[in-house]
Formats: sequence, structure tokens, C-alpha cells
Amino acid sequence: MPADTERCQVTLVFHVDRGDVEGVDVGGLTVALLADAPGQMSLGGWRVGLFLDEAASAEQAEKLQGVFSGTKGGPPEILTPLVGEIAGVETAPITFESKDRTHRVTIGDSVDIEVEDFFLEGASEGATLHGITITPNPVVTIAKSTVARIRAFGLDLDLAGHNAHSAPFAWSV
Repeated sequence: MPADTERCQVTLVFHVDRGDVEGVDVGGLTVALLADAPGQMSLGGWRVGLFLDEAASAEQAEKLQGVFSGTKGGPPEILTPLVGEIAGVETAPITFESKDRTHRVTIGDSVDIEVEDFFLEGASEGATLHGITITPNPVVTIAKSTVARIRAFGLDLDLAGHNAHSAPFAWSV
């Protein structure tokens, strides 16, 4: 089903609490994938850019780029047929914070996003969507952006107040 607008601009942020790629520890690092896609994302033709955490060593960055470009398999690999153009790969300082129902990421001067999970009145857990295919977890918590400024890879967006999601992820490749 197509989106409500002509384009879908998506920022997928992955904070790795703990883990390794081919024996290289990548715990504590954050990666962000920005995509500008047609309103019906399944048609492909995505334009994507990747941000790697400047805190990563050269070896960690190389391993993370392999995972998030889809070349090492795992969930990102299913997105590769949808990509029509690589806008670039940049290294930048990335801060990630997640507390209660609020999640925030800043990437240098390029990205500032904060989302708040949606809770139904009286609920102890956020409202969720199931069966999502382009996210790292098929179950995501419904959220709304309170801040969403993106100026990177040819995009200049302010998407505060728009749809968002949050979810933990656990992968092996």
C-alpha cells in the first residue's frame, strides 16, 4: 500500500548494546540508515545513506558497514534489492539515549530525532504493530516524533509530529 505522501523518508537507528561481528566487539556503537523511497517502498528505487559512529575503530566501522550494507547477510540483506542509489557513508559523532518511553539520537549537526512511544491510557506497555517487514523486529512500538530534523545525504527535512516506531533488536549474521 502506498504512503500518504509521494515519498517515504525513513531513518533507522540501531544502537548495539552488546555484540560482535566476526569476533570484533561492536557493543556501545550506533549506526543510522537514512532512506528516501517512493511512497510504495516495496517498489524499490531507494536512495540510502549510512552514518557510522565516530567512536568506532576502523575495524569496527568496517564490520558495521558490512552488516548494515547487507553484504554480511542478516536482516539488512533483505533491503538491498530495494536500494537504487547509495548516497554515501559518513562517520560522525552519534549520541543515543533511551529512557522509559523516549528515544533520542543526534548525529553531528546532521540529524536530531526524538520519538516518544504511544501508550493507551492506563496501559503499562506501548501500543504495538505486528508483521512489519522493513524493520529489524517484526513487532514495533507505535511512536510519534517530537523532534525530527534531518539534513544529510541531500535531504533537508523537519518531520516533527510524524509517525515513528521503536523496538529492540537481536540479530545474528
